[in-house]
Amino acid sequence: MIGYATLGTNNSEKALAFYDALLGDLGAKRVMEFEQNNFTMYGVAFDKPMLAVTRPYDGKPATIGNGGMVALVVDERAKVDALHARALELGGTCEGKPGLRGEEGPQAFYGAYFRDLDGNKLCAFRVGPA
Repeated sequence: MIGYATLGTNNSEKALAFYDALLGDLGAKRVMEFEQNNFTMYGVAFDKPMLAVTRPYDGKPATIGNGGMVALVVDERAKVDALHARALELGGTCEGKPGLRGEEGPQAFYGAYFRDLDGNKLCAFRVGPA
């Protein structure tokens, strides 16, 4: 149902280097780029959810939303750990270490939270048993 989510940036060069590396670890790459606002879309395929990074259309500074977040699904808990570590290595900040939220079981939620270089909040997660 979700086509893509968009995150604002005030420094396209740094943001794109961050997301090239971080999303590249998930097999995503730049699939669409427009010069206007430095709009860049990342994905693994056009029929899968994607993530866009851009300067705001109105020309005003990008700001983070309180309560807004983009969640990136992975297929293994080890990948949650690795993506969180990679985000911090790239200059992101921790918003919640990797770990199980709730109880273990078929719908166990294992997640990790971090912010990108502009302060946008992201989550890497896996649902299911270890």
